Amino acid sequence: MSDANRADRPWAAFGSRLRALRRGAGLTQLQLGQLVGYHHTLISKLESGLREPPAGLADRLDPLLGSRGELAVLAGAPRPRRGTPFFPEAVGRALFAALPGGAAPGGGPPVEGGTLSCDGVPVHGTGVVGGDGPGGGRGWPVSLPDQGVICPLHASDGCAVPEPLAVLSLLKSAAALRESSDADAVHGLTALLSCLTRAAGEDLTPGVLETAERVLHLVAGWARAVDATGRLPHAQLRLAAAYAQLAGQARMSRGQTALSTVWFEHGLRWACASDDVVSQASLLGDLCTLARLDRDAESALVYAQAMGALDPRRGWVGALAHLYQARGYALRQDGPECRRHIELARRRLARLGRRDGAEAPWLTGADGLMRAESAVGGALRDLAAPGGDRATALGAVAATGASLAHLAPRLRPVRLLLTLRLADSHACAGDLEQSLDAAAGVVEQAVSSEQTTVVQEFRGLHARLTARWGDLPQVRDYRERVRDAAAVAGLP
Repeated sequence: MSDANRADRPWAAFGSRLRALRRGAGLTQLQLGQLVGYHHTLISKLESGLREPPAGLADRLDPLLGSRGELAVLAGAPRPRRGTPFFPEAVGRALFAALPGGAAPGGGPPVEGGTLSCDGVPVHGTGVVGGDGPGGGRGWPVSLPDQGVICPLHASDGCAVPEPLAVLSLLKSAAALRESSDADAVHGLTALLSCLTRAAGEDLTPGVLETAERVLHLVAGWARAVDATGRLPHAQLRLAAAYAQLAGQARMSRGQTALSTVWFEHGLRWACASDDVVSQASLLGDLCTLARLDRDAESALVYAQAMGALDPRRGWVGALAHLYQARGYALRQDGPECRRHIELARRRLARLGRRDGAEAPWLTGADGLMRAESAVGGALRDLAAPGGDRATALGAVAATGASLAHLAPRLRPVRLLLTLRLADSHACAGDLEQSLDAAAGVVEQAVSSEQTTVVQEFRGLHARLTARWGDLPQVRDYRERVRDAAAVAGLP
């Protein structure tokens, strides 16, 4: 191997020896990964010399492979690149560029009387957030993955997480984070991410954005510090990508689309640098949503098609890409392509396997049905809206109703959005009474909501009702109720 190639593969000797030992033991990369609790893709990168062995891994591999400490010696040997940033200067400037958000350097998450506060809800001692017991709706996770949030280090089941107060101590300063055990810090911040993600989905929004952005600044600084030593900040970049997605979604929900775009683009850059296909797919989906909110069908389709090209072997990625393409084609008013991608998505979803369930549990079971039918309902409603195609609108009614039937009760923002979409789908079908009945229970919530997606759904419904049936008594009553709700909320 040439010197140039060795410089690009600083762990080549370790990787080469690991491959030889694994093959000598008759193990596949998948089997070895399962034995030591790491994903097989990490084993592949280690054998290619592209990843630094995680702390302690060589000590576990040596007795397993009978190498008598050989791998530990190779893992501890000085690297030619140590002390030099892993990423070339031009790449490093892009990865570690200035970040937006309300976080001063060294800032930590909100603290109330020595207790870590996620979303404004105190995180108490063992297994409890905001008063719910272990296993409840907002419990501090005992292990990872949790709520679909996967450990960036191991991508496997059963990673234990530190107690909340231990996580609090990590976040007091950038130095405290850098001086901690990599595994403990990654596990703790991933557990916190899971709590914040759950809180955002349940509409416990105060503090989620502020906490996510403060932690994100610390994690990005941690990644920069690791990179400066010549090590690849693999887990740190994956963690940063996940926090960037949460921050971007919170900004998007507030209507701050410029800031949300910046966060999503930072997150996508970090996910690409750390080869995190899961985050790449999710972030491309968020960019699709932003484009659709701007009524930009072409950009939405570009992002959706990029998602589909990420990894054809991952069934869940393909299914998600088809759903997003269906929505893009609906916005473009291309009915045949919209329906084709709906059918392709449903076929892919019916064939999801074990790996898909591990990487995207939110796209399987009841949650998966809810998300898929929500996307189908949105696509068919968008397709039906301009021309009032009754058959297509009734398809949107059926899909949105199915989505609501599978929705977890705690997801209040999603329930509000889907209820408005159901009402609008009835309106597109020409069924006024059903539309008003569906909207009746959520008018006040819709008027006072600040969620961008909810606001857009409500505006579409309101415009359709008033334009088509504005002179009818029941619609005049509805409009009066909207005005009263706006007055109570202090809105113009």
